Amino acid sequence: MEELEKVESICPACCQEEKIQKIDAIIVEEDGKVWITKTCKKHGSFKDIYFGDADLYKKWMKYKVTGGLAPDVKTQLFDYPALYSEHKSQTVLTNLLVTNRCNLRCNYCFMNAGASGAVYEPSLEKIKELMVQARNERPMGSKAIQITGGEPTVRDDLFDILRMAKELGFSHVQVNTNGIKLSESVEYCQRLKDEKVNTIYMSFDGVTKKTNPWIEQTKKAIENLRKANLKVVLVPVLIGDKNIHETGKIVRFALDNMDIVRGVNFQPISFCGRVTKIRDEKRDRQRIDYVKMMEEIEKEFNGQISRDDFYPVPFVFPISKLIEGLTGKTQVEFTAHPGCGGATYIFYEDGKPLPITRFINVEELLNFINKQSETKGPLKKVRVATSFLKHINDFVDEEKAPHGFDLKKILKEAALGGSYDALRGFHYKSLFVGSMWFQDSFNLNIERLERCVIHYTTLEGIVPFCTYNGLGIGDKIREKHSIPIKQWEKETGRNIKDDLWRDGALT
Repeated sequence: MEELEKVESICPACCQEEKIQKIDAIIVEEDGKVWITKTCKKHGSFKDIYFGDADLYKKWMKYKVTGGLAPDVKTQLFDYPALYSEHKSQTVLTNLLVTNRCNLRCNYCFMNAGASGAVYEPSLEKIKELMVQARNERPMGSKAIQITGGEPTVRDDLFDILRMAKELGFSHVQVNTNGIKLSESVEYCQRLKDEKVNTIYMSFDGVTKKTNPWIEQTKKAIENLRKANLKVVLVPVLIGDKNIHETGKIVRFALDNMDIVRGVNFQPISFCGRVTKIRDEKRDRQRIDYVKMMEEIEKEFNGQISRDDFYPVPFVFPISKLIEGLTGKTQVEFTAHPGCGGATYIFYEDGKPLPITRFINVEELLNFINKQSETKGPLKKVRVATSFLKHINDFVDEEKAPHGFDLKKILKEAALGGSYDALRGFHYKSLFVGSMWFQDSFNLNIERLERCVIHYTTLEGIVPFCTYNGLGIGDKIREKHSIPIKQWEKETGRNIKDDLWRDGALT
């Protein structure tokens, strides 16, 4: 066993007792894998998988980066102690939970009203305040927002919420949904498109009815979204004894539908809420890390896609650094901890997947971009553009590149335009395949937490995702601002059971 890093974490047993006890932890390498180990004086020792491939872990950790000024993100709420003094990463994506009502009852979900016994549903007035709070965040207001739940489509005023988001200046608006409502109506999908929703973020746990009981509805939703020309990202929650074996088949399904499917964002299960109290052997059986996910993709595609094609989120930080240097305007910084997620882009050429890493030397390209960001003096834009024109194709193997691929044009427009918007044409021609493994009390690394870039805007302030879910702060916020189901039914004249999907399995 080799010690790789000393970190700080919390005791999961204390957390189950609704106490946050900060303890020391160690990241260690053992038998080619990376683990997090820690000991609580009261509850003893804990060990959990951190990365299933030590070499890949070391490669990813090279890209750790710290951004600029600390953002307005809460590090302490209620009677929980502050685990760290200052948040280090600005908001890349704001989550806005508009309801905890849902038309399904998934067995791993801890949030819906049916499970909690109370309804959390802010008024339009409160939702506007929450959006303004995110837009006013410093050092840079949030530009991207995800409307989430629960199931947002159970709200009759969802379109008013979406319109409000655009009016308040969010340039990217996405809706997180299970897709049931979208499967029922092309017109509903068209209305989402008309309200300028950029992306649908849709649950997709498998390609068979066993892993995804509403697979036919999902397919119908995709068909309806295709008719409305509204792009979708598939979001599978990976669980070891449930659907891990279909990981590669999910990617294949996405490739077959990449005219409308923009990406797949895998989310290995996090043991939050009700699922924190499962037995250790069941948690070990269900636990999935990035490497298990990648192994399944490798098997499905016989190595045409491999773990070496994936890079962590902060890998692209030099791009925002360059654009900020050219424009003098603060840019969104992808400074998440490398352990927070990774991705690749897959092109489809002659019926075969072609990862971007197979025809572009991405590491040398990003080193080149990083050097360009350090350019100083007069005519900086012109000098950078000239350097791009002269050198950019040095990083591309044109014989292996997809037909019509022109990296020079894409990056030149991004640099001179001073915006990630110029990269959208690139996104539409490829499939994003990534993963975000959110933390829970068993594998929490506080350094990861303080670099979180996905935040909730809440009635108690702006809160990191893994604080909101992984540490149970979201439970406390919803509990404080919820009303019992019976009271909600009396005030609205509705029955909570009327939300439920009538045409099939609920879980």
